[in-house]
Amino acid sequence: MRDTKESRLLLVLLIAVAFALITVDIRGGENSPVDGARRAAATVFGPIENGVSGAVDPVGNAVSAVRDSGGRHDRLAALEKENAALKAKLGSDDRNRSRLAQLDKMLKLAGEGQYGIKGAQVIAIGAAQGFSWTITIDAGSNDGIRRDMTVLNGDGLVGRVTTVGPDSATVLLANDPDFTVGTRMEGSDELGFASGQGDRPMRVQLLNGKAEVKKGDRLITFGSQSDKPFVPGVPVGVVSRVEASGGDLTRTVYVTPYVGFTKLDVVGVVVQAPKKDPRDAVLPAKPKPTPTPTVTVTVTPSSDTDTGRRSGNGSGTGTGEPDGQSTDDQQQ
Repeated sequence: MRDTKESRLLLVLLIAVAFALITVDIRGGENSPVDGARRAAATVFGPIENGVSGAVDPVGNAVSAVRDSGGRHDRLAALEKENAALKAKLGSDDRNRSRLAQLDKMLKLAGEGQYGIKGAQVIAIGAAQGFSWTITIDAGSNDGIRRDMTVLNGDGLVGRVTTVGPDSATVLLANDPDFTVGTRMEGSDELGFASGQGDRPMRVQLLNGKAEVKKGDRLITFGSQSDKPFVPGVPVGVVSRVEASGGDLTRTVYVTPYVGFTKLDVVGVVVQAPKKDPRDAVLPAKPKPTPTPTVTVTVTPSSDTDTGRRSGNGSGTGTGEPDGQSTDDQQQ
């Protein structure tokens, strides 16, 4: 159609008619005069709309799915991140609780022995200088740590400081084969020297070859001159085996250490020795023996048995051989 005055006038008339029909349809509601025409148009154009919708919807659904998938992925990633953070927090809390328990136990031991200690954390196991049983702690000369200081934890003797740096130090563990410490037996005061044997019990040479010692006896550190490298009274371990005495000048026993050297975390370096020897005060309380249950059995004779026994002995009516012989004798 050409753009002429007539065509413009026709377009204006069509628009006016359209607005008029819309107004009549809105005011008429369900009784609208154009409702029939609208239904007819829906009947004609409905299938076409459904076909177009069917062709377009899969694309729209795919786009929506991708968009929702991205949203779900983001939410999943966020949940996984929160879950990992929560696990890390719980793990950290468990570890902190474990460290607090170790620290509390160590402080109690230090309090009983009147040791002035500097707490430290194990940051490495096994030094580079060989195959020695050593640990590295995060305290050094800047913290007052010096060579030949006693190291302990809440269980007992850990070792002694051998090398000191500004912020770290190396500790030779008590189970190292090059480690030796003077010991004293609880109660009997028998003296000896304990040496490490790696993952085996410590070997103790008692100075008295005739010393009375048995399994379960406990040992503590005897102490060194000027309290270096060892302060007195630190728990060492429990006797697990006693070698038979062969008349030697010394006697050998084997001691299971109180300390677990493969699971060290929090330790304390004794920076101030006690004013007096604590002796056996630092040893843990002895476990109470478990009582062995005893069973008493009382046998009560049955009344029926007693009655039968009395009847058989007194009546003479039994079927036993002696009674039969007695009857024959009477008949004769």
